[in-house]
Order: sequence, then C-alpha cells, then structure tokens
Amino acid sequence: MFITRTRGERLKLALVLGALSAFPALTIDLYLPGMPRMTEDLGTSPGFLQFTVTLFVIGLALGQLVVGPMSDASGRRGPLLLGLACYVIGSLCCLVAPTAAALLMGRIVQSVGAAAATVLSRAIVRDRFEGLAMTRFLATLMLVNGVATVAGPLIGAQLIDIAGWRSVFAFLAGVGTVLLIVVLACVPETLAPHLRRASGAGAVVRSFARICADRDFVRFVLAGAFMFASMFAYITASSFVLQESYGLTPTLYSVVFATNAVGIVLAGQTNSFLLGRKAMGRAVGETALLRTSLVVAVTAGIGVLVTTEAHLPLGVLLVSLFVVVAMLGPVLANATSLALAPHAASAGTAASLLGVLQYVVAGVTASTMSATAGRSAATLAPAMGITVAATAAAALMLALGRRQHASRPQPVADDAPAHGVLGRPVPQT
Repeated sequence: MFITRTRGERLKLALVLGALSAFPALTIDLYLPGMPRMTEDLGTSPGFLQFTVTLFVIGLALGQLVVGPMSDASGRRGPLLLGLACYVIGSLCCLVAPTAAALLMGRIVQSVGAAAATVLSRAIVRDRFEGLAMTRFLATLMLVNGVATVAGPLIGAQLIDIAGWRSVFAFLAGVGTVLLIVVLACVPETLAPHLRRASGAGAVVRSFARICADRDFVRFVLAGAFMFASMFAYITASSFVLQESYGLTPTLYSVVFATNAVGIVLAGQTNSFLLGRKAMGRAVGETALLRTSLVVAVTAGIGVLVTTEAHLPLGVLLVSLFVVVAMLGPVLANATSLALAPHAASAGTAASLLGVLQYVVAGVTASTMSATAGRSAATLAPAMGITVAATAAAALMLALGRRQHASRPQPVADDAPAHGVLGRPVPQT
C-alpha cells in the first residue's frame, strides 16, 4: 500500500497516477500520425475521423460526471478498476473495427475507461495532499503526462510504419491491461468509509450546486479549460495541417509533436521549482504563476494567428505553437490545485466538474474543426483565435477575482499526505 511519506513512495504513486491521468492524451496522441492513412483504409472523410476525437472527448466529459460523484459515495478503487476494464474492452473493439462507425463505437467505450482514470487520479491526489504539496505533486503528474505525450506520437508513428494503424490499439489495450493489474495489486483505497458522502441523485445535485457556487472554483476551472481548448485546436488540426499543408512526413510530424510536448515537461517542472520560492520579498504562489502562464500563452497564441494569417515561415509557427503547448503544464497544475483545494470532502465530484468543463470546451473546439474540415492553417487560425480570446478573458477574471485565502487550508510539508492509510489524518510537525 502507498503511504506517501518518503520520496520513493511518492515517486511510485506519481508514476501510477501519472500514467492513469495520461490516458486521454495517450489515447489521442498515439494514433494522430495515422489519421490520414486511417481515412483511406476505412473509406471515410477527414471530418468524420476527426469526429472520433470529438466523441472521445464528449465521452470523457460525461463519464467523469458519473464516475466522480460515484467515487465520493463508494470509494475510488472499485470505479477505477471498472473503468480500466472498460478501457481495455474499448481498445480491443477499435483494434478489430471493420468500419469507421465501428471504430467510433469502440472509442466511446474507451472514453468511459479513460474518464474513470483521469478523474480518479485527481481525486486520489486530493485525498492525499494539501496546499503547495498538492500543486507540486500535480506538477509531477504533468511530467509523467508530458513523457507520455512525447512518447505517444513517436511510438504511434513507428507502430503504424511497421504494423499499420491497428497496432496502435493493440498497444493501448496492453497498456490498459498492465495498469489494471498494477492498480489491483498496488493501489489502496484512499477514501475512508467515514469520509464518504451520501449517494442518490439529490445528494449529487446538491454537491454539484455547492461546488458551482464557488466563484473561485469556476474561475480556476475556466482558466484551465480555455487553455486546454487551445491545445485541443492544435491537436485536432495539427496532423493534417503540418503533414498536408506544410509537407511534413508522419515521422517528422511525430518529432515536432513530441518536441512541443517536451515544453510541457520543462514548463511544468519550472513551475514546481518556483512554487514557494522568494521573489521580491514574497513567496511565489500558484495564483501568480497561473496568471503569468496564461499571459505567456495568450501572447504565443497571438503569434500563431499572425503567422497563419500573414503566411510566415513554418519555423515561426512552430515556435509559437511550442510556447502555447508548453504553458499547458503550469496552467493545468496550478488551476487544478487551486480549484480542488477547498473541496476535500467532495474531491471526486469537484474533479469531475473540472474535467467536464475542460473536455466540453475542448470538444466544442474539436467539433468546430471537424465541421470546417480543418485541414489547413487557415482553419486552425479561427479556432486558435477563439480559444486565445477566451484564455485572455480567463486571465482577466483571475486578475479581478479575489481569492479568500483565509478559508483555504494551510500548506503542509511536501512529503506529507493530507490523509494517511484509509483517510486517517497524519499528524503535522
């Protein structure tokens, strides 16, 4: 069982939860290099194939709405194991899908499993950590996510070149099976029975309403959601834009995608390093780093717009995209920590709302790209423009909003979990 008192134990927990939280990114990124080839093999349009990304995201959103409150009532472990089993089944369905419609159905089943993995990884973190320790741990999860994002397109490109695009789903089924075994053998229940909330539709609705009434929660979640949507505009269109409009090969595209993902790792770890450090006599906090990251992202997003509209060289576009993608790391780590901090008693419900808003906004972005057959830089620009404007609005909301620090729990030591085994408090020294 994990008792995150030592660095080694915390690292072990981070690897498992990081892998779980990386499911959505891995499931999307791994087959991006093969989308043009899949379009030909399945006899469908690029717009329909991009719709498989959209529907996967919608499934993630709806799945989290169910799994999050369920875990607050029944615990984290059972729903997590069930979700992983669904993910494996969905991956196998995609592996043998004879048509684009069958592939779409497999993606829906996959999305339910990925929803459980991503929302419960966040809820488990909230069960275990408080304050700056939680933000630093979330930054570690982003590091694992970044590694998965870097490796995903590279692995996907090689699998597609060697064994075809179906091998991607065989690989995902294998990853899901391994994690199912690891969770079954190593991850304990983190929500004690006496901390569980009442089940039932009425209780769930009241819990959702209480969390939505927290204006700070809404601000932080929207900041992360609009930033995530900017990333999704890039994810949805980049395979076609960079390969067809700019002539990159699948392997070269994978290298570019992986390089951008390295930015997530670097920016996320820089964010973790800066947390709590003294700057001009004051400690650097999550809110300040979140605002700064959003401003940098907006600036780079404007660079993407200018590049595509003015038909500047590919290098300028790639630099701008790199910065936008990199800011996803610190924005999500800080926004998630700040949003979940006051909601320890309903971490699953809060994490599900956070995930739903992120993926709904991203899904709308992906749908827009699919509807316009986003295969050129000219269609990438409007989507980026909308999400950049929304991100700027989120940054403004954070600047105008006042966080009620007095009601927030005091930070604990980096290695100290918020709860010990089965949720019992750990004495603070």
